[in-house]
Amino acid sequence: MSILEITRGESPLVLGLPHTGTEVPDRIEDALNETGRALADTDWHIHDLYDGLAEGVSTVRTRIHRYVIDVNRDPGGASLYPGQNTTSLCPLTDFDGRDIWREGQAPGAGEIARRKAAYHAPYHAALAAELERVKARHGFAILYDCHSIRSEIPFLFEGRLPDFNIGTNSGATCAPRIEAAVAAICESAEGYRSVRNGRFKGGWTTRHYGRPQDGMHAIQMELAQSTYMQERPPWTYLPEHADRLRVHLKTILETLIRWRPA
Repeated sequence: MSILEITRGESPLVLGLPHTGTEVPDRIEDALNETGRALADTDWHIHDLYDGLAEGVSTVRTRIHRYVIDVNRDPGGASLYPGQNTTSLCPLTDFDGRDIWREGQAPGAGEIARRKAAYHAPYHAALAAELERVKARHGFAILYDCHSIRSEIPFLFEGRLPDFNIGTNSGATCAPRIEAAVAAICESAEGYRSVRNGRFKGGWTTRHYGRPQDGMHAIQMELAQSTYMQERPPWTYLPEHADRLRVHLKTILETLIRWRPA
């Protein structure tokens, strides 16, 4: 069974879905401890939240869980946020800083290399192919990387996270008008809070593909999970909350689809 789910649209917009998967191969699951097997750090329901919002969108999703390997991390192992708590390419802890592997079962260098080849590389090969395909059609491409996270995680950040967290690596990964357009929608969304390049400035995916000078634009959206779901087990999707949020997400996607270089 393929670990990837890919849909191909004809617009310039490609959605990346790196953290919604919950599949863990049996051999790897056996090495996880009880904390790890809870899969608490999933971007729960994100593929459902964005489903059907706009026509012509391409999507690339991996079904593999981030505890196996995090496809939004530098394959070389460099930290996205030096000096701050974060999780690694093959995480050793969850977002609360708790060990996720049974004693002596954390992946070593050889196992990490195997997972990069089996899971990380195929995801990015597929994502790169879709971006190049739509860029060939339109002369540019926009990657919108879809994420969510609990709104309060003291191990990673202080206080409560805003609802919309826009990441462009401080403006480096997309045209200024793209960032401004998305920010304007978020800032005008009644009842929601937003921030640009706050705690989450864009993961490795956004930073790797975002080359606006080459017609390749990338922007990350990290949503606070409180906007659409229950943030504790059983991680229930809350349709009333989600539908209210989807109105604004639809506006964002449709705006990006219509965007053209000046």
